[in-house]
Amino acid sequence: MRILQIIDSLDIGGAEKMAINYANSLAKSIEFSGLVATRKEGNLKNQINEKVSYLFLNRKKTIDFNAILRLKKYCKSNKIDYLQAHSSSFFTAFLVKLLYPKINIIWHDHNGLSEFLNARKSLALKIASYFFDGIIVVNYQLKNWAERELNCKKVIYLANFTSISQNGLKETALFGENEKRILCLANLRFQKNHFLLIDVAKKLKLSNPDWTFHLVGKDFNDDYSSKVKTAITENDLQNHVFIYGSKNDTQNIIEQSEITILTSQSEGLPVALLEYGLNKKAVVSTEVGEIPLIIVNNENGFIVPKFDAEQFYSALIAMIENRELRMKLGNALHKTIQQNNSEEAVLNKFISWVKTK
Repeated sequence: MRILQIIDSLDIGGAEKMAINYANSLAKSIEFSGLVATRKEGNLKNQINEKVSYLFLNRKKTIDFNAILRLKKYCKSNKIDYLQAHSSSFFTAFLVKLLYPKINIIWHDHNGLSEFLNARKSLALKIASYFFDGIIVVNYQLKNWAERELNCKKVIYLANFTSISQNGLKETALFGENEKRILCLANLRFQKNHFLLIDVAKKLKLSNPDWTFHLVGKDFNDDYSSKVKTAITENDLQNHVFIYGSKNDTQNIIEQSEITILTSQSEGLPVALLEYGLNKKAVVSTEVGEIPLIIVNNENGFIVPKFDAEQFYSALIAMIENRELRMKLGNALHKTIQQNNSEEAVLNKFISWVKTK
């Protein structure tokens, strides 16, 4: 089996991370595993395994004939069986399919806006889906939507998976006191709802001013980012909430953190949650997407209704005041992730599904 992952960029993000996870993991078990970045490289490039064949297309526009022809030639010379197109890269795969009908397309839908699927623009996707061999989704809402709206009946839910990074990088030193840091790994996007984090930070500043929040993820320097930064300043939280942008040493950053959080108003299954669990970190999260399939409240973490700052704050206080509870919840989450979101379990399901006609 010869499979090529396609992703538009290698900036730090959930879909990008999963494209690399699949490429790296499949390199251990199939004849050929490759990865193509179509539009932009980024900080995740250094996580690609040396066994993975890599190509950067440097696509300049939506329909870039030179880039498409290069990709077709690459697929042909490497005898690729399947293009596994992540998120919006389905369109590039579709154009290659038109020129090289022999290739099979698997679309991998990572949409983190699963709570807002009615607003999804889908005309190009619906047309392209006639040419899909299969669709992978990261939560059941996306599965129901794909089965209802798209023109491909072979749809499967596969949980995200990850592994602990072995790159050993230690570039980032977090501000704040040791063992009193709260980490949020999430790009600065509105669905991640950093305003809930700010509301909680205002409460924690009064009760536990020595605890600090650390926001790590891509800063798009857009209107949402500007509003988040303004809210931090207006609430005098500059010494309590720190923004770092994208970082290459996620493992090092998690190790410096005592509690980990997700404040999203919409999610699929965030890779950050899996990384928290693999590192045995205590987690407080909002109850969105597939997160409730992972976190059982007060057994392996705390899960609270989205937008509920009061309950989120209460859950944090319970963890802050009880180190043994943090350790117990972190260890339990680690066990959950190992059982349900391991690389081996997900890849076995994936390969069996791909082989099924």
